[in-house]
Amino acid sequence: MTTAATECMLRMYEDQHKLEDYQSGVPRWCSGCGDNAVLTAVQRLCRDEKLRPEKTVFVSGIGCSSRFPHYMKTYGFHGIHGRALPIAEGVKMARPDLDVFVNTGDGDCCSIGAAHWIHAIRYNMNITVFLHDNQIYGLTKMQASPTSPRGTKSNTTPRGSHLDALKPLTVTLGVQNVSFVAQAVDWIPEVLFDIVKAAYHHKGLSFVRIVQRCPEWLPHQFEPWMQDPQKIQLLHHDQGLRISPAMAKIYKNQLQHDPSNIDRAREIASYDDPLPVGILYRNPEVPCYEDLHNTGQLRTNEYIQAGLEAQFDKFTIEGSKKSRSRPAESPAP
Repeated sequence: MTTAATECMLRMYEDQHKLEDYQSGVPRWCSGCGDNAVLTAVQRLCRDEKLRPEKTVFVSGIGCSSRFPHYMKTYGFHGIHGRALPIAEGVKMARPDLDVFVNTGDGDCCSIGAAHWIHAIRYNMNITVFLHDNQIYGLTKMQASPTSPRGTKSNTTPRGSHLDALKPLTVTLGVQNVSFVAQAVDWIPEVLFDIVKAAYHHKGLSFVRIVQRCPEWLPHQFEPWMQDPQKIQLLHHDQGLRISPAMAKIYKNQLQHDPSNIDRAREIASYDDPLPVGILYRNPEVPCYEDLHNTGQLRTNEYIQAGLEAQFDKFTIEGSKKSRSRPAESPAP
């Protein structure tokens, strides 16, 4: 087969992915959980962008949302609590050619993983990060999280939490080298997908906070925003999101916001009511750490094998080869 024919066959293979090609198993999230909407949006992104499953990686920590890699028929890494971001950064450093995604929760990212979160923003590696924020610890059965609003009653705060909620958007926008910040809600799937797509195409670390429902522990938490479209403020701009006519008819509370204006982005990020939905900030000029560190050279098979052999040689037991190769003794007559 000629080179041209081989390339043609490869293109045909890469272009023929269906939605089902990215689906792995049946999600075990509760009925009505916002994680289901995020999964659908991401699988649709993979299909539409023709991402090759063998060149795509999903990394997570611990929590309900962190089961995400189990439901994607791609490479995945289910890490330990709070460590999804450094794992994803290691993957990207070793294999800059891969598409790397992170799915993390409000507890996983904003509590035990807070230090990694801050430094991941500062490093600005080309990774897409989805923060699933339901404002409660769901997997461990209803404890207050850093993003739980003041007064939230939970197993750890039975009289109501005393502190104001941490705001992931304002925190992220306050870190040096931030390059992309957006906010979505799980119950507006069209806008959720548009934000997911914009985040993927951004060169740098894309941080998307997704406000998502937890029907088990906080079933009524976001009902006011779901029932009243005026409590959602859609951000639109030529350099941001463009609102479809159908969305414009339902969500009439709109704000033209230039995502290059970080001061205005910080102001909008502090709002809770109405809840801003869209791209708050985008700066494609921020350099990525992997480019600064010159990690763009891929490891060849020979390079990887040499590295493995060098490590194995450290544990070689002298004489083991001789004992394995000793010929069997002849049986006694």
